Amino acid sequence: MITEIGMQLMVIAALITLFAGVVKGAVGFAMPMIMISGISSILPAETALAMLILPTVLSNVTQALRQGWRAARESIVRFRVYLLVGAVFLLLGAQLVPYLPSHILLLIIGVPVSAFALMQLLGVQFHVAPENRLKAESMVATIAGFIGGMSGVWGPPTVAYLTATNTPKQEQVRVQGVIYGLGAVLLFLAHLQTGVVSMRTLPASALMLIPAGIGMLIGFAIQDRLDQAKFKKATLLVLVVAGLNLVRRGAMG
Repeated sequence: MITEIGMQLMVIAALITLFAGVVKGAVGFAMPMIMISGISSILPAETALAMLILPTVLSNVTQALRQGWRAARESIVRFRVYLLVGAVFLLLGAQLVPYLPSHILLLIIGVPVSAFALMQLLGVQFHVAPENRLKAESMVATIAGFIGGMSGVWGPPTVAYLTATNTPKQEQVRVQGVIYGLGAVLLFLAHLQTGVVSMRTLPASALMLIPAGIGMLIGFAIQDRLDQAKFKKATLLVLVVAGLNLVRRGAMG
């Protein structure tokens, strides 16, 4: 695949991945979104999906374990319902890749995510009451898992939920790492069956680990300098871009 793609396009893909790593390290999400959007503009969408698999796994494991195993374990226990429901629907969504067009689903999720983030930036506050948390968590996990299985992008609904529950900065980033990390492993296994991941595509994905790792280090340094208010604003800004990008992809079919 690397020979077929050519050096010039591989360098462009690496620069896109570097930028994705910076954003990922700073706010905790958006690496798959940036990679699939940027790389699929120069290469087939299936190739872009294959290339993001390994960087997504490694970046999320790094993010989940940044505060240690104990903190990661606590996040797994607290968000176990989200993880279980999301895992089931991610596997289901991945099996539908060859049969269902994803653009309708991208529109369905992109519009409300963009609206949610914009309203938050404008001062409209959303909160999930404790008594409704289990229901909301299950619903968002279903949507995120299904979309993630089909497109490799499950961050926006997850971030919207964590923002609505006022999750603190460090925990929000760690929880995202846990959720996306487990999801990325499942996506890897699921696409071994669909053929997206193979011995032909893995070397190109492995090469993307280098720019992804460099970008993450830069992003972590940025994250450490953001207080809670600035972190939330930065997260919402990225969420707006993510949502509008999903709308764009859905509208383009």
